[in-house]
Amino acid sequence: MWRLAARVLLGTKVHPVTRRLLAGAANLQCCWWGTARRTYTGYMSAGIRKVEAPDAEHLVRVQWEDGSESCYPCVWLRDNCQCPHCFLHSAKARKLLFEDLDVDIVAKEVTLTDRRKISITWPDEHTSEYEAEWLKKRCFSEAARAEMREDLFLPEHQYWGSDLQLPKMPFEEIMYNDESAYKWLCTLKKMGVVLLTGAATRQGELVKLGHRIGFLRLTFYGPTWQVQDKADANNVAYTTGKLCFHTDYPVLQHPPGVQFLHCIKQTATGGESEIVDGFHAANKLKHQNPQAYQILTSTAVDYTDIGVDYCDFAVQGKQRIIDVDYRGQAVRINFNNATRDTVFDIPAEEVRPFYAALKEFNDLLNSTEHKFTFKLKPGDIVTFDNWRVLHGRSSYQSGSEVTRHLEGAYADWDVVMSRLRLLRKRVLNRD
Repeated sequence: MWRLAARVLLGTKVHPVTRRLLAGAANLQCCWWGTARRTYTGYMSAGIRKVEAPDAEHLVRVQWEDGSESCYPCVWLRDNCQCPHCFLHSAKARKLLFEDLDVDIVAKEVTLTDRRKISITWPDEHTSEYEAEWLKKRCFSEAARAEMREDLFLPEHQYWGSDLQLPKMPFEEIMYNDESAYKWLCTLKKMGVVLLTGAATRQGELVKLGHRIGFLRLTFYGPTWQVQDKADANNVAYTTGKLCFHTDYPVLQHPPGVQFLHCIKQTATGGESEIVDGFHAANKLKHQNPQAYQILTSTAVDYTDIGVDYCDFAVQGKQRIIDVDYRGQAVRINFNNATRDTVFDIPAEEVRPFYAALKEFNDLLNSTEHKFTFKLKPGDIVTFDNWRVLHGRSSYQSGSEVTRHLEGAYADWDVVMSRLRLLRKRVLNRD
């Protein structure tokens, strides 16, 4: 299909960005496209063979035409009645008050209509209707819930190390083509980093990028900030020295999820960028030294950030170096050696074991196996997951004029994921 479209459309007059996209589409192998297509195939053909509601189980059982079976708790069905009295469709919001919900409710009567809809009459004679496709998408089976998690949150991460093939996309394409923007954000979520190329070498390009996804995250450094050598720097990034691997802003209760760094001017020597997959290193530590991993996932570290920039500020906070989910897997790295406070609120006998654990993790981050080095060129914008990818920089020489200038900005993952879902709807024509 793509090859045919490319051959036909490339023969017509189209915008240069669209032409480049179509030229690459014939050979593009997009895992995100196949995943998104695969997710919905079962819902579209959902047909119901039989429905029943055993009172003793407080469930409604649905047998599907494909031979599978789903069980829906009655309290959940009543809570999610889609009638206008219980649900405001214009806002996709529930109107039913929780205090009016009977947690022990059972269905009085259940009927099946044309194998595509079930109707439930409740003890108070209220009637609820549920489309087969709607029910199938919300099945409580482990397989269906895993599919829904993948569809909604794209939880899969692809680990990488020094052998990273850095994903690259033209800045203009993601700005003006929805399919390119969708691919960018899917890749950013999966890989943690994407390099955008060809932006103008002037301030303000990140503001445009922020508008493309929704809006930028405002911090004490402003909506954007300038990374360059400054006298009396209020941040170690504003010096010419080496920056060790770190995540930005762990002092905040909710650190920024995504970071953008736009290269406007680059020094001739030094100033190379280094990145490392923190989730990969954390997973390695978990298997290599479980005790060290447990220390870094349970010990709260004090951070502080004081200065004057967008406004004067004095921020203090606590974070574990590695935040984990219910499975014990890393979901956020909170490590910035420069802003670790001298205050350390743990018993004295736990201090040395903590330092030993952090040193082992830091050694993994800096190993040649894990870190990836590259040099930004003017016009490059590196976009990366600030909860996962730690970044650093080699030192460089200062001069009488500014020799290296990057503009930075943040965005929250909530904003990025919202845009990704909207783009998916446009690109794939799916809800």
